Formats: sequence, structure tokens, C-alpha cells
Amino acid sequence: MKSPNKWLSAGLAGLALAVLPAAAQAKLDVDLTSPIGTIQPEIYGQFLEHLGAQPYDGIWVGPDSDIPNTDGIRDDVFAALKALHVPVIRWPGGCYADLYHWRDGLGPQDQRPLRNNMVWGGTPEPNAFGTHEFFNLAERLGARTYLNLNLGTGSTREAADWLEYLTATTGARADERRANGREAPWTVDYVAIGNETWGCGGHQTPEAYADQYAMYASFAKTEGEQPKRIISGSHDENIEYSDTVLSHPYIADLAEGISLHVYTLPTGDWGHKGAATGFPEEEWISAIQRTLRMDKVIDAQVAMFAKHADLPDDFGLYVDEWGMWVDPATEDDHKLYQQNTIRDAVVAALNLNIFQSHADVVKMANIAQMVNVLQAMILTDGPRMVLTPTYHVFEMYEPFMGAEALRVTLDTPDYALGEVAVPAISASAARRTDGKIVLALVNADARDSHTIDASAFGARRAEGRILTAVTMDAHNTFDHPDTVKPMPYAAKGSRGTLVLSLPPRSVIVVTLEQ
Repeated sequence: MKSPNKWLSAGLAGLALAVLPAAAQAKLDVDLTSPIGTIQPEIYGQFLEHLGAQPYDGIWVGPDSDIPNTDGIRDDVFAALKALHVPVIRWPGGCYADLYHWRDGLGPQDQRPLRNNMVWGGTPEPNAFGTHEFFNLAERLGARTYLNLNLGTGSTREAADWLEYLTATTGARADERRANGREAPWTVDYVAIGNETWGCGGHQTPEAYADQYAMYASFAKTEGEQPKRIISGSHDENIEYSDTVLSHPYIADLAEGISLHVYTLPTGDWGHKGAATGFPEEEWISAIQRTLRMDKVIDAQVAMFAKHADLPDDFGLYVDEWGMWVDPATEDDHKLYQQNTIRDAVVAALNLNIFQSHADVVKMANIAQMVNVLQAMILTDGPRMVLTPTYHVFEMYEPFMGAEALRVTLDTPDYALGEVAVPAISASAARRTDGKIVLALVNADARDSHTIDASAFGARRAEGRILTAVTMDAHNTFDHPDTVKPMPYAAKGSRGTLVLSLPPRSVIVVTLEQ
């Protein structure tokens, strides 16, 4: 039987303790004295929109399903999400949020109205997964809640009633919640007011949206601790939208942050984004090049914030939609189901490294999306489930949650193809609460291995895991779920030098030991 990974074909020990060349191709320096800031766990947030097979079949199957479930939530998917320590979930959209009326999702299942999801292909929306189902799921997972309020077809009264229903201890809304089976109030940690208001959220001018935001935010009240209020901001190419919204005279007193949406399209063309599998190397390197733009996009947002002196010091950037977006394999485009490969894993790790390097301003990031949609953690097919390479990256990066991001300087060779050249290696480092340093390295080169000198950390060895694959589009299927999975990785220093070897198409997360 052919090994699924040529880097493992010599045996695990061969990979973990490989003989390294004397001179490294790349060099990593670190400032251990002035950390960037705390890496918020919410940087590893998830996004659950009513879209495709995500809520229905992906998460919710109903209590009467033959698929093992607890109160209608799939047990296998829940266990996989629990293992990720999901910090926060954004719901119910996305574009769908501006069509969602929360009362449709209350009460007995057989009495909930059937609606059409006109944002995503007019698909049936049974409202089986509603307020109680979402908040119970988040509570069981230990995840914070990020609620996207309906600005497009809703009202300030509807939004205020929803928040009262969720958090009140007395009054008519609290009594209604109790009648629907929930005694204790829930916690709403974050609220977004509108979504992509420059597009599917109403094609509003920034001035018109800013006025509406101020009205909604004024009445977005909860009992107890107030949620952080998030403005619907720009995408990667219309920063002036956010700039204008933040110029509103009352915004600074009514918001704790603003959103940013950045997707990675391999071709950069929304009409022909590129394939999920079977793509040429040109689409590998172009995906890497386009995802690395995230760093400059965030820098531009930070520079724009500086123009608004009235913003609070802890005002944050919320990258609440990001990830790979490719062409659908079938004509069912509105379902946005796509296969997930080692390329997706590399793209995810590159973005996480960028977010961590901006830990002082990026307070949350929500990958699009959690199950069965776009760059998903998990794919399902009836009773079957498979974890994607992206899932494994999120699992590997768990040690960074709550750690202090360290400033690193990287001297790296380029990875080039034709006229396109990108840095071959990406790195991020952090000091955990136990004092140990964790290091993430990505080799985005589709062809060649590289070595990196990490001696600046003063460590004698590195131990952790590696994710890599034989081909550019290697992926996990329901019949072969372990084609791409993490394996142990270790490196030992010699004479004060610690050099790590990075196979092509690889993500490595290690803890450094003195």
C-alpha cells in the first residue's frame, strides 16, 4: 500500500528527528521583551449561517433522527467542535441575518413557519434551528455568542425585544422565554448591527448606515453585562466605507469595534474563482499571494483608525468573515459546499499568523464557515462526517489562545512561479501563561522544503505536530478520512543552534523547550 504522505514514508521517527543541514535557508529573530498583546481566543472563532447544509444535516438533524444526536444536535459534529474549544460563534448570518425574524424560530417545532431563504437560492427554511437551539449549542460548547441583528428587514423594536427575551430575568419577554422551556437568561457577548451594508445588507451609503447604526445601538440593551457592539465595516477594497461610518458624530460612544470581510479567491475573479481540487500550481501560488494581502489590509485599517481620535483605546477590528472561496463543484452554487485541501490548511495558517501578529487590534476572526459551507471545519454526508485539513490547523493552533504574541522578524527565501513571488515561510510566536514559547511555521512553497534557524529563542529542542501532504490538492474524504492529518514533529538543537526542517505544503506548531 502506497504511503499517503511521502514525508512519512520513512517512518515517523525519520520525520521527527531528521538530520538537518548545517546552514538554514531562513532565519527567525524574536523580541522577547515587548509582546504585541494577548491573542484573543476569539481569533479562532466560527461562523454559522443559515446556508446550504450547514444548520440542517450539518449541525441539526432533529431529536427523531436516526443519526445519534442530543436534543437534535449531531453528536459527532458536537464532539468535533468541542475538541476545538470553539471560543465564539457568529449567527444567524451573514446575508441571511437581514432576513431573519427571531420569533419564527420559537416554540414547538411543528408550529414554526416555513420560510424561503431568498438570499441563498430560495431554499426552504424550516426554522427548526432557532434561538433556543443556537444558544443551547453555544452554552454546551462553552462558546461565546455573536448575534447578528436584522437591520435590513427588521426594526429597532424587534432587535430590542430579542435581546430582552434572551437576557431578562423579569417581565413579559422573560416569561415568554420560560414558557418556551428556558428558565435562566442567556449571555449575549457580541452584537453586530447589520451585515455588509454596502452590499447584500441594503446597498446603503455609509452615511445612511451610520445613522441607522446609531439608532439600533442606542436600543441594543441587555440585562446585566452589555454586549460589545460591532459596526458592519468594509471589505478588503472599500476601506473608505468604514472611514466614513466612523466619522459619524456619535459612533465612537456606541461601538466597541468594526468588522472587516476578506475572502481568498485563487484567481481573484468572482466570476471564475478557481477549483477546489485539480487546480494548477498557478492557482496555488495565486491563492497564497492573495491571502497574504490580509496583512496590508489590516495595516490600512489600523492607519484609518488613527484618523479618528475619538475612538476608545480598546476599539477593535473584527474580521468576522474570512477564508477560501472557490467555484462550486456542481451548479448548486447557493449551497456553497466546497472540498477542503492542504491548500486550505496553508491558507488558514497564514491568516492565523497574520491575526496573531496584529493581536493588539484584531479582537475576533470568524472563518467562513463552520460545517459544509466554504472553508469548513467539518463536512457531513448523511450519517457520515469527516474533519478537514482546516479543522486540523485550528486544532494545532489551540496553544496560542490567550498567549502573549511576540514580535518576530523573518528572513525567508521566496517561493516563485512565473512572475509571481511570495515569501516561502510564515511564522508567529507567543509566550503562554506557563512561560513556554509556542511557535507556528508555514511553508507555503508547493514544491520545495526549507529550513529555518530558530536559535534566537534560546531553545534546545522543539516538539509538536506537523500537517503536510503529498499533493497540492490532497484532502480527506468520507472513505479516506485520514489522508491529511497531523503527525508528531520534533527537532533537537546542536551546539546552540536550533534548525527546523519544513517540508513543502506544511504547517508546523511546536513548543520550544530550554
